[in-house]
Amino acid sequence: MDYLAATYYYDYETEEIQKIIEEFKSSNVTLKEKAKALYIKVRDGWRYDPYHINLKKEAYKASKVATKNSGHCLDKSILLIAGLRGLGIPARIHLAKVKNHIGVERLIEKFGTNELTPHGMVNVYLDGKWVKASPAFNKALCEKCNVAPLEFDGENDSMFQEFDNKGGIFMEYLEDYGHFEDVPFDFILNNIKEHYTDIYEKYKELSEIRL
Repeated sequence: MDYLAATYYYDYETEEIQKIIEEFKSSNVTLKEKAKALYIKVRDGWRYDPYHINLKKEAYKASKVATKNSGHCLDKSILLIAGLRGLGIPARIHLAKVKNHIGVERLIEKFGTNELTPHGMVNVYLDGKWVKASPAFNKALCEKCNVAPLEFDGENDSMFQEFDNKGGIFMEYLEDYGHFEDVPFDFILNNIKEHYTDIYEKYKELSEIRL
């Protein structure tokens, strides 16, 4: 499988993605340092928003995500993967079902549950091994929720904040859907249909859901 390829979704040859990674392309630092810096840029440059769900494949193109100032975990993972591939760093999307335990009142109000699926994160290939990175939760949001922002050192998995700053459970993984070479749009859409049936039926004629 080619985890460096530009695809319909990971369209890193576009002006929008090239603008994001331009500062890293001429740098003499290692690929690991570039990956770490790009992770921070995506994590904090786009505000996390789980209440905006796209139902059309066009919206999952990295170049489309790049033009916004916010995105959910899938959006931000796609953006990071496109940037990494554009820098010559193999990367792929990894999906799972997770449960939030902090700041869940609005989630339950909107979704009817504090379980989020599919949750997107990134597998990055560095120094001969795959490591996980989750750029979803921006630093400002983490501070608001009293949770330390996720750091990524390029050597160890950085998947989720298991505990908040007071020791309470923040997030847990319920089901692992595995990794994919490209964005699995049909899988994502079917997952949304299955887990949020009422929401999907209400908004399926639209191109996106805003809760």
